[in-house]
Amino acid sequence: MARITRKELKSDKFAFEVGQTVTFFEEHQKELIRYGAIAAGVALLIVGYTIYSRHEHSLREAALAQAIQVQEAPVGPPTPGQNLNFPTQDVKDQVALKAFSDLQAKYPGSSEGQIAAYYVACIKADQGKLAEAEKSFQQVADSASKDYASLAKFSLAQIDFADGHADQGESVLRELIAHPTVYVSKEQATLSLAGFLASKKPAEARKLLDPLRSMPGPIGQTALQKLGELPPG
Repeated sequence: MARITRKELKSDKFAFEVGQTVTFFEEHQKELIRYGAIAAGVALLIVGYTIYSRHEHSLREAALAQAIQVQEAPVGPPTPGQNLNFPTQDVKDQVALKAFSDLQAKYPGSSEGQIAAYYVACIKADQGKLAEAEKSFQQVADSASKDYASLAKFSLAQIDFADGHADQGESVLRELIAHPTVYVSKEQATLSLAGFLASKKPAEARKLLDPLRSMPGPIGQTALQKLGELPPG
C-alpha cells in the first residue's frame, strides 16, 4: 500500500493556527448569540445559556489549541527557547493522537471536534495507515459541516490516487471544483486534479491549467510550473 504524508495531504500547518481559530470561532459564537436573541420571551434563559456556551467554547478552544501545539512541536533534542519538543516522531504521534482523540470524543459535533477528527485522520495517513486514515476522513466527510467536510474529501481524493483508485479520486476533486468552500478553493482542487492527471491524461490536465496560468500570485505560478512539466502535445 502506498505511503502518503501530511505534506501530500496539504495538512501541514493547515488553516487552523491558534489565532485564526480564535477569530473563526468567535464569528460563530456571535451567530449563536443572535440566534438565541430571537426568543425574546426567554431572556433569562438566553443569558444563562450564553454564559454557559462561552465557557464551553473557551474550554473547547483551549483544548484544540493545546492539541495543535503538540502537533506542531519539533522532534529532536531540545534547544533553548523551546517550550515543547519530542524525542521521536512516534512519541509525538502518540501524544497528538491522544489529544485529538480525547477532544473529538468529549466534544462530538462541535467545530473543534470536527477539526480534531480531521487531524486524527491526517496523523494516521502520515503513519502509512491508509485504511484507518480513509475511514476517519470518510467520517469527517459524512458528518462535519461543509467546510470541514471539504478538507476531508480533498484528502480522500489524494488517498484514492495513491491507492490506485484514480477514477474515484477524480470524481471527488471534480465535485470540489464544482462546489468550492472556504478551505478548499476551486483553484486548489483544479491544481490538484491537474497534477494527478498529468501523466495519464496530459491533454485534460492542460485544459484544467490553461485558465489558471494568468491568475496572479501562487495560483498562476503553480499553474505555469505544472504546464511546463506536461509532455508536449
